[in-house]
Amino acid sequence: MNAIIPAEVIEQRIFLIRGEKVMVDRHLAELYGVDTRTLNQAVKRNIERFPEGFMFQLSKDERDEVITNCDNLSPLRFARTSPYAFTELGVAMLSSVLKSKRAIQVNIQIMKTFVNLRRMFAENKELSLSLEELEKKYDKQFKVVFDILNQLLSPEDPPKYKMGFLAKEKVVKYNSKKKRT
Repeated sequence: MNAIIPAEVIEQRIFLIRGEKVMVDRHLAELYGVDTRTLNQAVKRNIERFPEGFMFQLSKDERDEVITNCDNLSPLRFARTSPYAFTELGVAMLSSVLKSKRAIQVNIQIMKTFVNLRRMFAENKELSLSLEELEKKYDKQFKVVFDILNQLLSPEDPPKYKMGFLAKEKVVKYNSKKKRT
């Protein structure tokens, strides 16, 4: 089966909010090919399938942060209600609420992406722990190597350069004494 939606597109729409990896209702509706209103109505009709931990409504601050991070969510700035965020479990439950063929295929892609992200984070965590153990054991001998590896694993923000150019200001001296006539 060919992926209808590339994993990169799905990854860009997964946010970390309240310590959970979530997807916003608007993005899910777009991926499933339905209106956001339709998706939320289906969820509300089956609300018993979405207990706490499956979905939550964003606070105003969370909504503003998501809008800032994702350009295509800017229309939410003027929405009367905040969007819903679905955790991995909530996204899995959506497959039982939305029953179209596209919804099933999209759901499979989303679940695979969540699993891949979880695996990637676990591998990175294991690597970090292994490096810490080695660093403690061979601290003085390989300090330079460990410093470089640590920089590669947690890169800092790129340096900010000033844009534009500098011009020397021309200082004009004037005679403060006025001529008397």
